[in-house]
Amino acid sequence: MQRPPLRQAKTIDNVFSSAYWHLSQQDFTINEIRTKLERKTENREWIETVLANLLESGYLKNDFDFAVRYCELAFSHELGAGAIRGKLQRRGIAVTEVDTAIEQVMEEQNIDAFKMATSRLLSRYENFCATTREKVYAWMTSKGFSRGEIDHALSQHPQRETLRSKLAIKADKADLATEIIKLFNKGKGETLILQELKQRLIDVSDFDETLYQLSLTGDVDFYQSCKNELAKKRYDLSDYKEKSKAYAYLSRKGFGSDEIKEAMSLDDE
Repeated sequence: MQRPPLRQAKTIDNVFSSAYWHLSQQDFTINEIRTKLERKTENREWIETVLANLLESGYLKNDFDFAVRYCELAFSHELGAGAIRGKLQRRGIAVTEVDTAIEQVMEEQNIDAFKMATSRLLSRYENFCATTREKVYAWMTSKGFSRGEIDHALSQHPQRETLRSKLAIKADKADLATEIIKLFNKGKGETLILQELKQRLIDVSDFDETLYQLSLTGDVDFYQSCKNELAKKRYDLSDYKEKSKAYAYLSRKGFGSDEIKEAMSLDDE
């Protein structure tokens, strides 16, 4: 729905009234108030006169003073420097002004970003039962803390050992035999399957025994699988270079030398 047009100012007093009304609601930057007044009138001279008067009277802060005040309030609410910097830049304040304001307030108030990050983390997470490492980092980052500050905060948390990654939580729920069969059905050999399971943080302490049981039931047969994978390709095994390529391909798929040699010998036959 289109917003109805704002009633235009007929006098400069109307422009003053509009500016005072906006500033009574909250603090605005010079650019923000200018933008609002431009909707009220096209008279540039009125706008600049009003802004100059507001600045002189202290009713409107210059960009640096605005940034300093914003930093003071933000730090008191345990907002990190990264978030403060982003919010002020989006409000049209130059990065040099923002960085100077952040540095000044941190020095004046003796703010320790690492301690603040630790406090913010503790106030948000008493424990990590219902979250993951990725979510904690995302939330802390959104609050303006750097990777180093987050790492420090986590190192100080009494429940730090219970924080687990999304991958680790998923791995806990995985059934080793089922995961082996899934990868086997994708045409992967033993070494590649083991490698992928480790990368996914799945417990592979019973890998050999599980694989043995699966081979007894016929769920897994790497010799046949190796032959099937080779059959999908069109290598000319009578050519030495082609045969070397085929061997390298099957090796990358995770098959052992005995499985590859048998597959190639069967192909020759």
